[in-house]
Amino acid sequence: MKNLLNTSVGRLRIIGLLEGISLLVLIGIAVPAKHFYGNPVLVKVIGPVHGILFLLFIFNTLSVGIEQKWQFKTTTWKVLLACFIPFGTFYIDRKILSKVNPTA
Repeated sequence: MKNLLNTSVGRLRIIGLLEGISLLVLIGIAVPAKHFYGNPVLVKVIGPVHGILFLLFIFNTLSVGIEQKWQFKTTTWKVLLACFIPFGTFYIDRKILSKVNPTA
């Protein structure tokens, strides 16, 4: 884990993990609690946290894409799309980010 924090790719992977978890908690727990049980507290707490993680993921993806010289048409758009899809960041981490050379 410590090595992940030392590279921009590693930080993107960690942000992706946290963003993916926050999305699942938001749509799987908080939103149903709000609509089925009339309890909006979780949405009020998790919503902004997810929003911040979402933006961090977007900005870091663009930054890493430039740093790694990714082709937008082949790589960057896939990584960006992942944060809109439940489990997407986990998939993209396994298929793309885990294979990126952080020193390249």
